[in-house]
Amino acid sequence: MREVWHAGRATGVADRPADRPDKPRNGADDRLGVYRARRDPGRTSEPIPAEGPLPRGDDDTFVIQEHHARSLHWDLRLERGGVLVSWAIPRGLPPDPGTDHLAVHTEDHPIEYARFEGEIPRGEYGAGTMTIWDRGSYETEKWTDREVKVVLRGSRAVGRYVLFRTRGDNWMIHRMDPPGAGWEPQPASIAAMTPVTRTKAPRDPERYAWEFSWGGLRALAYVSGGRLVLRSGAGADITGDHPWLRRLAESFGSRAVVLDGEVVSPARNGALAETEVYVCFDLLYDDGVSLAAEPYERRRERLELLAPAGPRWQVTPSWPGDDVGAVRQAAREQGLPGVVGKRLDSPYEPGEESPAWVFLPSHAGGGGG
Repeated sequence: MREVWHAGRATGVADRPADRPDKPRNGADDRLGVYRARRDPGRTSEPIPAEGPLPRGDDDTFVIQEHHARSLHWDLRLERGGVLVSWAIPRGLPPDPGTDHLAVHTEDHPIEYARFEGEIPRGEYGAGTMTIWDRGSYETEKWTDREVKVVLRGSRAVGRYVLFRTRGDNWMIHRMDPPGAGWEPQPASIAAMTPVTRTKAPRDPERYAWEFSWGGLRALAYVSGGRLVLRSGAGADITGDHPWLRRLAESFGSRAVVLDGEVVSPARNGALAETEVYVCFDLLYDDGVSLAAEPYERRRERLELLAPAGPRWQVTPSWPGDDVGAVRQAAREQGLPGVVGKRLDSPYEPGEESPAWVFLPSHAGGGGG
């Protein structure tokens, strides 16, 4: 399904893009007229300069702001002719030349906006939280009404990019440089690794870490550009069944990850709660690095450093192997189906029922999952 994205307004109504990226949208002399008309200086802390001559810089400053508005997006702004020519990029800068991202051309912003961070009040144009994702200098290689080719030199955004118009008023952004050394694309789908079922703990439990088995729906979360694709253990797209989990993706900002976990309905007073939560227990991809071949212990360390935690998502607790008896007893007392032991040195084996993961039912003779 094609993504429909709405720029700027708290109402979600998209703005008509500018005809040219370097000229006033309405043909007037005041290049900031549209910008001023959309903002109330008595309500927003955004810079709103008075009418008058525009400052003259060196046309070499850029800023990218992360904008948590109705739809998370990133605003790329290039200093040009005394203003910041601006594009809203819903999925952020493309990480490699193989993927082009939508870029919605918006109104020119004042030069002072290059330092703006803050909260735009509810009800105002672009309501939400604005932070600086990166800023630095840029070099212009080409600038026309249909194509803007630049070299960005920031701390996070480094390289050659081109913004180009497609049909009508649509714009796209393309990365011209290859990705950095060692970068790998995010996998589109990974079949879930599953445990074997045993009634007794391994003879060397110290070589394992132990977690609760929650008895929920296995779900792998693919996060990129603040957007989520949720897949079942078999790879089916189940994103639409769990719209509440969209905020998990937004919490990662521009970071791309693949998480393995379960959608769980916690038990309360012996009954299942109506509110589901996502409990994640593995990290398979992190911002250009595939982790499937890494040992579980290292993947777990990276997951804990990432610390995805929110009102409806969390990292499952993990205990050392020698605690297996106590962990199994706690699972029994909480009515959970059992515990899973994961060998500390084991890689992730997609689609495999692997003895590197061991499921122990809470009660002897119970089934596994």
